Amino acid sequence: MVNMLKYVRVPVLGEARIESPLDRTSIPGDGAPKFIPDNRYVRYAVEVTDGVPHSEELLFEKGGAREKIFFDPATTKAAIVTCGGLCPGLNDVIRSVFLELHMNYGVREILGIRYGYQGLNPEIGEPPISLTLEQVDDIHEEGGTMLGSSRGPQEPAVMVDYLQQLGVNILFCVGGDGTQRGAQKIYEEIARRNLKIAIIGIPKTIDNDIEYCDTSFGLVTAIEEAQKAITCAHVEARGAPNGIGLVKVMGRDAGFIAAGATLASQDVNFTLVPESPFVLRGKRGLLPVLRKRMVERHHAVIVVAEGAGQHLFSEDELCRDASGNVKHQDIGLYLKEQIAAYFAENGPAVNIKYIDPSYIIRSVPANCDDSILCDQFARRAVHAAMVGKTDVMIGHFSGTFVNVPIPMAIGQKRRMSVEDEIWSNVLACTGQPQRFE
Repeated sequence: MVNMLKYVRVPVLGEARIESPLDRTSIPGDGAPKFIPDNRYVRYAVEVTDGVPHSEELLFEKGGAREKIFFDPATTKAAIVTCGGLCPGLNDVIRSVFLELHMNYGVREILGIRYGYQGLNPEIGEPPISLTLEQVDDIHEEGGTMLGSSRGPQEPAVMVDYLQQLGVNILFCVGGDGTQRGAQKIYEEIARRNLKIAIIGIPKTIDNDIEYCDTSFGLVTAIEEAQKAITCAHVEARGAPNGIGLVKVMGRDAGFIAAGATLASQDVNFTLVPESPFVLRGKRGLLPVLRKRMVERHHAVIVVAEGAGQHLFSEDELCRDASGNVKHQDIGLYLKEQIAAYFAENGPAVNIKYIDPSYIIRSVPANCDDSILCDQFARRAVHAAMVGKTDVMIGHFSGTFVNVPIPMAIGQKRRMSVEDEIWSNVLACTGQPQRFE
């Protein structure tokens, strides 16, 4: 039972009056591109329970090309900035944004902002570069970002001053929740000045923790690479007397990589994620259960997300990075020490092999699945920009791309529910207790 429909709309800079230059002859069928009408919306809720009312149902604008656009390609200048930590697929996004703007819409000038938002502060940043076809031709074959990246905000007024100085009409902000918060601040300053500059967010979070984005680019590649590390940990564990392979993967606030790599591997015995707090030494704590496993099977593989077990540290040890994210304590090294101490006290003697592949995982090129996803995010971001939408991030759920207001995207972080099927599957394949207590 639905009581109210809520149509989620994003701001626009003005009426779109220019006919789209997209090639009408390149689409099979009736000779016209598959333009999305402005009144096409996508339901956010996929499942409903019969007889259980809910107050409202969110309907998001469907992403994609429109028949009329706001910006004249001949006089439009765009810029791309990549912020935060590295992630597989960043170069793919840069390349596809450039190609859609330049080859399909005919935008002649596209700037690359260097090293994140600091590149929009001329006092400390390096000058932007004018991107060309030759520069972006093969960057998707490499990891990282050709533009460089950094963490931390800059003064919105300074950044908007610089955008005006550069003559930029569209800014694409590629990054996680910190980047999108920065994009929101830039938009607010632009709106205060009543400028016609579009701010478009493209979600980049290897942890997959941005709301209204079921699968962010880089996640599948990260899971694939983490699985390789788990395979090595399993080999190491079985190759030593009472071997324990301990693998730490990324996942500051969400355990999607740990869970996905566990399911892909099928060799993991214990998976620890931020969403499921655990006890170490209780009667049914992790360490006693691990000891039982070692006595019976003589080897074990543990996967821990970097944000798991932070409740085991004192609050005095917490601090934040330049993007405002909590800098978590190293749960991997802490677990290694606790496991070694526990088995030294209680036996048997164990051999612990600790693997942290985080920087290797996030710096590799995107795999084929993520490359496709990058291209889809990038081109829909360009479509939204050219039609004059602003303060918008491209979302992705139920296999569909949508336009999400940035304030909604940064309102809260997406986390993995321990009530969902993915966690039930993790418990089934590891055989671990539902809770360590």
